[in-house]
Amino acid sequence: MSKRFDGKVVIVTGAAQGIGEAYATGLAAEGAAVVVADLNVESGEKVAAQIEADGGRAIFVRTDVSSHESAEALATATVEAFGGIDGLINNAAIYGDMEFNLLISVDWDYYKKFMSVNMDGALVMTRAVYPHMQKRGGGSIINQSSTAAYLYAGFYGLAKSGINGLTQQLAHEVGGLGIRVNAIAPGPTDTAATRTQAGDAAKDLVKGLALKRMGQPEDMVGAAKWLLSDESSWVTGQIIAVDGGQTFRP
Repeated sequence: MSKRFDGKVVIVTGAAQGIGEAYATGLAAEGAAVVVADLNVESGEKVAAQIEADGGRAIFVRTDVSSHESAEALATATVEAFGGIDGLINNAAIYGDMEFNLLISVDWDYYKKFMSVNMDGALVMTRAVYPHMQKRGGGSIINQSSTAAYLYAGFYGLAKSGINGLTQQLAHEVGGLGIRVNAIAPGPTDTAATRTQAGDAAKDLVKGLALKRMGQPEDMVGAAKWLLSDESSWVTGQIIAVDGGQTFRP
């Protein structure tokens, strides 16, 4: 029996844990060959091994998304292992270990490192993979945004605002190649990183949601599958909020 993503190859960055892991396992379960890309070797290899144990296809590639060389090496390893690239989810971010500080006072070197991963990393990865998608006749890229882009969240919110703008601009640059670029903006989601960053304050956020519960990593997977599939073939340049009704946008 054929599966939804049989024959498709998808790279998921930041896939060693949290929402990225949910993306990787969810896509593999529907037939995609998945590349688990992360700096965390131990956890990343576990995710790939579990996918294989469950009957899927996966490899782990240690990747620094802020490095053009590392991104190119990831793209090359993916093509060598699976023959091409059809999808990319730019999920990697400094989040769980993020420092609390203000834009007006954050250490400048830390700020630049943070933005090099959380915002520029999506562009670095896109530049590395789009030629391979073009060879396949097109593809789909998903950038991980956040409802923080619409709220006060300091340099984290600024990075996610940048991701939204990047998504819209890139959609026009690569649309002629048959490549679609969209973003998913999760609301408050119950991950280890969120528990570290928000603690008990995360529970207070639930009170302001239309649906009175924290999001789960699995809640994001359906949107990702749709955006990677042909069902969304005329959807590009969009930021899809999966947030329990947290945000109001015109």
